[in-house]
Amino acid sequence: MVDDNELSKLRGIRAPAPGESAKARAFEAAMRAYDQENISAVTQGSAGGLRLTERAQKLWSEIMQKKLIATPALAGLVALPIAGYATFHLLREQPPEFGGDEKITETLADKPATVKPLAKQAPGDQAVNGPLATSLPEKDKKADADVESRDATDALVAPASPPKSEPTVAGGLAQQNAQGQVAPAEPAPARSGGQRVIMSLTPPPQADGTTSRIARMPAAESKLMTPQQPATAPADQIAPHEENRDRVQDFKTNPVHAALEDPVSTFSIDVDTASYSFVRSSLKQGFVPQADTVRVEEMINYFPYDWKGPDSATTPFNSTVSVMPTPWNTHTKLMHVAIKGFDIRPTEQPKANLVFLIDVSGSMDEPDKLPLLKSAFRLLVSKLKADDTISIVTYAGDAGTVLMPTKIAEKDKILNAIDNLQPGGSTAGEAGIKEAYKLAQQSFIKDGVNRVMLATDGDFNVGQTDDDDLKRLIEQERKTGVFLSVFGFGRGNLNDEMMQTIAQNGNGTAAYIDTLAEAEKVLVEDASSTLFTIAKDVKIQVEFNPDKVSEYRLIGYETRALNREDFNNDRVDAGDIGSGHSVTAIYEITPKGGGGEQIDPLRYGQAGVNNGGVANADEYAFVKIRYKLPNEDVSKLITTPVTSANEVASFDQASTDQRFSVAVAAFGQKLRDEDATAKFGYDKIMEIATAARGADPFGYRSEFLSLVRLASALGGNR
Repeated sequence: MVDDNELSKLRGIRAPAPGESAKARAFEAAMRAYDQENISAVTQGSAGGLRLTERAQKLWSEIMQKKLIATPALAGLVALPIAGYATFHLLREQPPEFGGDEKITETLADKPATVKPLAKQAPGDQAVNGPLATSLPEKDKKADADVESRDATDALVAPASPPKSEPTVAGGLAQQNAQGQVAPAEPAPARSGGQRVIMSLTPPPQADGTTSRIARMPAAESKLMTPQQPATAPADQIAPHEENRDRVQDFKTNPVHAALEDPVSTFSIDVDTASYSFVRSSLKQGFVPQADTVRVEEMINYFPYDWKGPDSATTPFNSTVSVMPTPWNTHTKLMHVAIKGFDIRPTEQPKANLVFLIDVSGSMDEPDKLPLLKSAFRLLVSKLKADDTISIVTYAGDAGTVLMPTKIAEKDKILNAIDNLQPGGSTAGEAGIKEAYKLAQQSFIKDGVNRVMLATDGDFNVGQTDDDDLKRLIEQERKTGVFLSVFGFGRGNLNDEMMQTIAQNGNGTAAYIDTLAEAEKVLVEDASSTLFTIAKDVKIQVEFNPDKVSEYRLIGYETRALNREDFNNDRVDAGDIGSGHSVTAIYEITPKGGGGEQIDPLRYGQAGVNNGGVANADEYAFVKIRYKLPNEDVSKLITTPVTSANEVASFDQASTDQRFSVAVAAFGQKLRDEDATAKFGYDKIMEIATAARGADPFGYRSEFLSLVRLASALGGNR
């Protein structure tokens, strides 16, 4: 054990001054170590440098090997420059977390941006959260400016996901809940080469106190500025993609039926147009639509046709049936059933009591959602009469009344209420529907139009969300005389299945609005048919004569099929027809003995009646249409026999509207990749549609031609 006296003596000894030669050798050794680190002959990036501790140990070893230190005091003196050298390199490679000149990159409003990364870290190292303070030598400022310029571009690119073993949040640190479980959060981005990146969550204030332009950039603009991703991403990156949560109803294409075994076809009419708009939006975005988004009947009925209508409102519609050759099959024929509703004159239109039920949840904060919705409803307000009534209910987390029942005479008040709508919150659809029906009942107009107009982008994710529960709620309210129509906006979260369910059960229509032009078509040009119902629960039943028709199939209407017994049951709901609405249904039939049968005949089957023959043997089919007037609960019946008198000799002899509707039917089947049109090319569809374009005042048919060209270019189901 060392005596305290001895230690006291050592403390009192004065350290001798180092010799000039010793100082020179120490300085020379330090310079060699510096040059070895900073002026290497190795190509940049091909070899890793020594760690800071390794360089300090190497320098210390060289000094000790040359025996420059004679006493402990001299060791402390030499250690000072070594510590300074170590501090210098520490500041160059690992800037302190706080202090110094703070450097924060600009960020998007809703996404963290990358900033200058730290020195390369080991895979298990954890990134630092929060603003990054740097303190760099003057000569490195230019290099920093280049890095920050690259990082400003990187801020516009969606970050790649980190390894699963490193749960991270926007700043790179994992967050845990009270149970110690890692909370789900946005992944921290990674750069190629495995470097971790520090990200700032808040954009820096500018001189005027505002955030940077990138931070305030609208989502649509940021998407336009996003650079395209490379064809192959680095191994440590995952290409970002936007999850598609659109919900559509799965259904199978109608099969071919043998008329001898199953001669009766029954379905509800459909005047919805949502499918056509959805298909158009898909093709214009550059991809072939999913088969189940294509409902052929909605594509056919999207277009206005000049079918012959009834002479008075006492008979709400007229039917026209024609038989013509099938352009895609020489062995079959098409039975074309066209219905035209009575067109109410503007002076005879009943008063309207409308409730706008508007989804203002956070997901509606997109240019093609709430902003488009507001513009669309402004168009409708301008179409209504001064004594019509408007109410506005919104829902987002909870339902609220924005505008109590207000006459159109106070148009400015209504338009201001629409303009002031802002998105935010979740989606309390059930509460919104109940509040909307309550307001509709409050201002109910007897013998008028009482309708809730629901506008949304997707699910009702708060409250009653089951489609069957919503169906029962709508059915119950329908009995009071208040109907409901649904208008879908935007992509990625659209619940098309729910839209169809509640529109069908609410005695209303379902439309998808993807552009302002479509809003004008649905809410201005077709306002009468959208708002004013002239017949409800309209059903069609066709019985085919097995002596003339061996097989048949209905094109479309898969989601509208009814049981045979439902036709005469007035308790069974069906579709509605609005003022001036046209409805088209097309059957492909195989004449008996024509050679195009797909089903083998029954060995023991034989059609017949008591008198030894088939009654009405000259008829192809017998068409029955059942309907109710808007304020009645008992249905009426219209019948039409289909004979050779309804037949045209060639397809070209059919009317322009009939041929164009057939072209649309062929296009829809082609997009669904149905067997019937597998060998019928887009060029043939273009040929028929071009020849049958006819009068096209609004350009709908010209647009259809462009969609056929797009589908052909995209190679959809060639």
